[in-house]
Amino acid sequence: MARSLVIKVTAGSDDPERCNQAFTVAAAALASGVPVSLWLTGESAWFALPGRAKEFALPHAVPLADLFDAVLAGGRVTLCTQCAARREITVDDVIEGVRIAGAPTFVEEVTTEGAQALVY
Repeated sequence: MARSLVIKVTAGSDDPERCNQAFTVAAAALASGVPVSLWLTGESAWFALPGRAKEFALPHAVPLADLFDAVLAGGRVTLCTQCAARREITVDDVIEGVRIAGAPTFVEEVTTEGAQALVY
């Protein structure tokens, strides 16, 4: 079985370097043929909303919107259920292709044979 990555990003604009690293690793892994599941938790939950990734800027980094588009196109993006609820984000609010799921789904993904979990 091929190795896959489950990447949980907990940071957003509050910690831009850590946030951008998660998206960069996810996009690089996909470009290398590695299956990726990216989880938006904490402050990164806001990126599930249209236009939010375009507002993010970090000098000397690939634009977050470009990285996010690459992950959406080639991987899976999940918004944490509790994180969405705390921010009053509903399934009707999120970008097409983003699903909302909780801890049981996360645990299922990270315990799948061949999966490697990374948390940023």
